[in-house]
Amino acid sequence: MKDYPVAKLRNIVLLGHGRAGKTSLSEALLYCSGATDRLGNIAAGNTVSDYDPEEAKRLCSISASTLPLEWRDGKINLIDTPGYFDFIGEQAEAVAAADCAVLVVSGKSGVSVGAEKAWTLCENQDMPLIIFINKLDDEKADYQKVLNELKDRFGKRIAPCLVPIKNGDKIDGFVNVVDMTSRRWEGDKKIDGPIPAGMEDEIAPVRDMILEAVAETDDDLMNKYFEGEEFTPEEIYEGLKKGTGKREIIPVMCGSAVKNQGTQFLLDAIIKYMPGPDHFPKLAEDADGDPIEVEADVAGPLAAQCFKTIADPFIGRLSFFRVYRGTLKKDSTVYNANKKAEEKIGRIYMMCGKKQTEIDAITAGDIGAVPKLTITSTGDSLCDKATFVKFEDIEFPAPVTSMAIMPKAKGDEEKISAGLQKMMEEDKTITLVNNAETKQQVLSGIGDQHIEVVVSKLKTKYSVDVTLAEPKVPYRETIRKTVKAEGKHKKQSGGHGQYGHVWIEFEPADTDELIFEEKVFGGAVPKNFFPAVEKGLRDSMAHGVLAGYPVVGLKATLYDGSYHSVDSSEMAFKTAANLAFKAGLAQAAPVLLEPIGTLTVNVPNTNMGDVMGDVNKRRGRVLGSEPQDDGTVTITADVPMAEMTKFATDLRSMTQGRGSFAFSFRGYEQAPDHIAKKIIEESAKE
Repeated sequence: MKDYPVAKLRNIVLLGHGRAGKTSLSEALLYCSGATDRLGNIAAGNTVSDYDPEEAKRLCSISASTLPLEWRDGKINLIDTPGYFDFIGEQAEAVAAADCAVLVVSGKSGVSVGAEKAWTLCENQDMPLIIFINKLDDEKADYQKVLNELKDRFGKRIAPCLVPIKNGDKIDGFVNVVDMTSRRWEGDKKIDGPIPAGMEDEIAPVRDMILEAVAETDDDLMNKYFEGEEFTPEEIYEGLKKGTGKREIIPVMCGSAVKNQGTQFLLDAIIKYMPGPDHFPKLAEDADGDPIEVEADVAGPLAAQCFKTIADPFIGRLSFFRVYRGTLKKDSTVYNANKKAEEKIGRIYMMCGKKQTEIDAITAGDIGAVPKLTITSTGDSLCDKATFVKFEDIEFPAPVTSMAIMPKAKGDEEKISAGLQKMMEEDKTITLVNNAETKQQVLSGIGDQHIEVVVSKLKTKYSVDVTLAEPKVPYRETIRKTVKAEGKHKKQSGGHGQYGHVWIEFEPADTDELIFEEKVFGGAVPKNFFPAVEKGLRDSMAHGVLAGYPVVGLKATLYDGSYHSVDSSEMAFKTAANLAFKAGLAQAAPVLLEPIGTLTVNVPNTNMGDVMGDVNKRRGRVLGSEPQDDGTVTITADVPMAEMTKFATDLRSMTQGRGSFAFSFRGYEQAPDHIAKKIIEESAKE
């Protein structure tokens, strides 16, 4: 593949709902452009982008893939992304590297949740967009209905450029609404000509949509539109190009990816209407932390960002880069602005799926990959040491689903940790926490399917079998009454004995730590044993008297006791303190505390009642709700942590994926009696 100037490059991310046909479209675009010599098929597991065995098994994308191709006189870097919400972290990486997007919408199911989310993502990034209505070869597809949905949801910016010519379920060709001509196929023969007779009524409303969208981009065109004057094809093309770059127009293309129909028109539209990297200065900061704009200048000092990492046990570590300025050259030394250290660049590859083509350099505006980097990770910026540039970190969604992960075979704990560390280099939405209190390793991700994929990869790539369980909840115990208790440890059976004797008053306190005081008079307990008594109490607080959970909210005052001049020791007084602790807490109205978190949920207004009802079922307290400008409502509630395990899955089901939430620990509250009884019984069994 030859080198292209910045203006001839296009970096395009494919977005859309799962099963909308993004991967099939990427296959068709590669084939149409001559980048591949066959049309891959998802069912056959032979697509270029879904090359991971896990993707072939599940028949869906789970990671983003870069797919470069040449069209007309330009180069297009496609980035195919997963549509399922569990793999949204891959979308974040791809959007960070791209300048523009193609939103793939199914001609059958129309504007789904994934399409809405993709639209919002592009809106937030101010990213130019083309919509491709796919699957029009299906008998249930309805092009006009989907167009109307798009206009209803996204407004006058929707500008349809094509109308399919259908013969039953079969697409025979397309009408170009811009210049009002048609292109049809008879076998392999292309026939360009006028609009087929009888399609005028179908084309008229579509033509009105594109004319209205174009008119919105220019005052003169708006005047012509209102005066009923016809636009020339040149005016429409110019309006589309100008409006697309400013997001004032969203061109709509259509076709069938699996039949490779409409793909040539889409490639033409990407080259014609989408702006290149030279239109997108990238925000960054200099060595002083001041904001700067990085222009796509090939001759300038290097400025690049790693947007994706593959850490595979078989192919090794591979870092994907978008170069924003200058040139990243092989066999060079660069500066990692995040790690404040130099990094050696060896080989450089252009990646098409898993296929590696070695190249000499990646120039400004382009995308490539570098193997075997030692310190660089996803989000890091590379630059010339003399010209410091650090780009904004890529923002990843926080994990919302957690499971305890345990090896099936003893001794595999280290293999789990090593495998997950590698996977966390690849996927920034995975976390692993070793909970010392519950003695569990807790794996967190975006959803159940995400966790399943992680477990499957552990087995296939790292040869470790694991089981999953719900994470244990870190309960606490405390007391509600003030009591006095005696602890006496006496052991004398020949030789040196043991003797420790204390009286301690226990009372509730507003603290997580033990408050220890001594009010011993007359030397009943020598001062040198006070630390031993305190140590005995602190050790005892790790296990309460109800269910063995740590004790909080406790003040202990040592006020009396006795000692033996020969047999008393620190160990004896530690043991006596433990005995007093057990006796005292059992009498002090002990209660179980459960962790409570603050839940913030954002859902469409229509789902507010269902979500509030669900929160109530989880023993939550709704604190309030606040309407948002986008037709959603934000609900705030306090909910017990024990009730949140399946909330992510249930919220997705209730809102068809439109809801989102954040949950953070707030504090501890007394558990209801029936809940406490159940927890105590389960603890006794364990």
